[in-house]
Amino acid sequence: MGRRPGGNANRPAGVIVVDTSVWIAHLRNHPLPAVHTVRDPALADDIIIGDIVLTEVLQGARDDTHATRLEAALQQFPIVAMVGLRMAAKAASNYRMLRAAGFTMNKIADLFIGTYCIEHGHELLHCDADFEPMARVCGLQMLR
Repeated sequence: MGRRPGGNANRPAGVIVVDTSVWIAHLRNHPLPAVHTVRDPALADDIIIGDIVLTEVLQGARDDTHATRLEAALQQFPIVAMVGLRMAAKAASNYRMLRAAGFTMNKIADLFIGTYCIEHGHELLHCDADFEPMARVCGLQMLR
């Protein structure tokens, strides 16, 4: 696999979807490994943000001014649409697969985020245990 300019030489070039859980931990300055990863300048060119993630982060803003600042900061990364007809059907299929394996996704947003990553071959950076069943059952790749 090739490497992207500015990418981390210790990992193959690829796209990293950063989950809401990481952005919130980052904004709160939590000293978590995922926060250190998202702050690594060598990975900045590999990061994308889903529209669902953007929505979730902006929902937590204190007011419109804070939301505007957050949105501007996050727009330094490409924002991608994660839901559409094809993704809706794939997400429902993944939900059924998880349910058959004994797991229930608690948040529909996480189901869409995970499904988007699976379908596009992207890695997910997260701090949310809800994604673990998607990795085991559906093949979600996570950045560790």
